[in-house]
Amino acid sequence: MAFTRSEKGAMMDGYREMLDKCQAIFVLEYAKMDMPVIDQIHKKAREAGGELHVVKNTLFTKVIDEIGYEVNDATQIGTSLVGFAFKDAAALAKVVSEIAKSDAFKIKGGYLDKAFLDAKSIKALSDLPPLPVMRAKLLGTIMAPASKLVRTVNEPARSLAAVVQAHVTAQESAAA
Repeated sequence: MAFTRSEKGAMMDGYREMLDKCQAIFVLEYAKMDMPVIDQIHKKAREAGGELHVVKNTLFTKVIDEIGYEVNDATQIGTSLVGFAFKDAAALAKVVSEIAKSDAFKIKGGYLDKAFLDAKSIKALSDLPPLPVMRAKLLGTIMAPASKLVRTVNEPARSLAAVVQAHVTAQESAAA
């Protein structure tokens, strides 16, 4: 099916808009998709804070080249299903890696901060813990020295309070 110049322009504008909003993109090759599978993978992508779209390779390549991405020939071959990660790149990478386990999909590559990622890098990204877990670990690492410092600073005062309390208890028991 041929597209008119205005339809192609609208598609390219849509690609630009999504690329401006996303943190990372993942390109998959697909074959033999049916509606239940499509609905299932779209749902998983939305839950991960992203979207999946079938794109025209030539138009998509023009847009990523204009924006400044490293254009890679591997992403231009065959049919392309592109995942746009709007919130958490690692979460959508997990979804993409899970999808690629089926025979209908194959990871072609992707982009993170306009740098090309091969399939191996995308699988490594998918092994990262989710963003909330990473934030919790980072916060724990940052807070550990501070809490240790507070305990160290408070220890002499706590010890002094214990000595005073023991002295008071001893005087009360002697008076009774």
